[in-house]
Amino acid sequence: MALKYLKDVVTLKLNKDKCIGCGICFQVCPHQVFMIDGGKADIRDKDSCMECGACAQNCPINAVTVRSGVG
Repeated sequence: MALKYLKDVVTLKLNKDKCIGCGICFQVCPHQVFMIDGGKADIRDKDSCMECGACAQNCPINAVTVRSGVG
């Protein structure tokens, strides 16, 4: 069972139009928030995000944004 944090407060955003489908966000996320669907990243479970920022820091084209520690 994945840990859940406060519902609907996470600042995580994904710009699917910019996403190149590299899968790095999926690989670095400690809570499996992302999945790869149709060759692009998608947010599987936003409320499991702990806002660590690993996805945003590792995205090579800045398709992912998150304000660490807000939620």
